Amino acid sequence: MKTRKIPLRKCTGCQEMKNKKELIRVVRNNEGEFSLDFTGKKPGRGAYICPTEECLLKAQKSKGLERSFKVAVPSEIYEALKSELKDKNE
Repeated sequence: MKTRKIPLRKCTGCQEMKNKKELIRVVRNNEGEFSLDFTGKKPGRGAYICPTEECLLKAQKSKGLERSFKVAVPSEIYEALKSELKDKNE
């Protein structure tokens, strides 16, 4: 029986390759709108980040998401990520 390949993606914060399903996807669609994608199926350009506050802070400091999208990421996205991480940790 064939083993299935597990898709890996790089976290924009810690730069580690991890299982795609373990990461949070930030999506920019064709209209330039940003959103969080927990299903991994929204259309648009995506960047991934670990569901930890340390990785979020690293990505924000190093502008990892900005480099991935080649455009400035609105602060609302960072706020949405922070609130999502707090909800998961509680």
